[in-house]
Amino acid sequence: MLPQDSNDDAEDVSLFDAEEETVSRSTRSKIRHPVASFFHLFFRVSAIIVYLLCELLSSSFIACMVTIILLLSCDFWAVKNVTGRLMVGLRWWNHIDEDGKSHWVFESRKATSQENKSVSEAESRIFWLGLIACPVLWVIFAFSALFSFRVKWLAVVIMGVVLQGANLYGYIRCKVGSRKNLTSMATSYLGKQFLRQNTGDDQTS
Repeated sequence: MLPQDSNDDAEDVSLFDAEEETVSRSTRSKIRHPVASFFHLFFRVSAIIVYLLCELLSSSFIACMVTIILLLSCDFWAVKNVTGRLMVGLRWWNHIDEDGKSHWVFESRKATSQENKSVSEAESRIFWLGLIACPVLWVIFAFSALFSFRVKWLAVVIMGVVLQGANLYGYIRCKVGSRKNLTSMATSYLGKQFLRQNTGDDQTS
């Protein structure tokens, strides 16, 4: 009877492990901060929609320009101070020391194994998709305004590129590390590609 009890205990443990793994997967696939996720996309998408439909929505260029700049400013503040910290655990900021020198700080939250299990993959995808896609669209708008000689809109588009590009650059620095780490990663990548190419050439010869 005793061996049977031990086997039953082993089967119970495996079942509990499977249940914990299922719960962990379902937790990571859920959006844990729906309000932050909503406003992460709301301001930047609204700015793009207003820019595309401004001539249909209003005949006043000043009203459209002010609306777009307000949306871009709200997006910059929300993404820099709120959504990045909540959704992906990243933050970048600036402080001035006693000597009056400006220092940029790029932080990444050091999560424990238990916190890593609760990180939402859905929120991470939403964050990086919105962070990367929208600045690319503003760059396209910049070239379109330049080549179509829409000079009055060029300042608005440049504002979108600068504000959203700044957040993109800041969070990439937080994710990857310092500039030295970026340089070392690029060097190691090029080194690996060079070795692979040489290895392939040796095998073919």
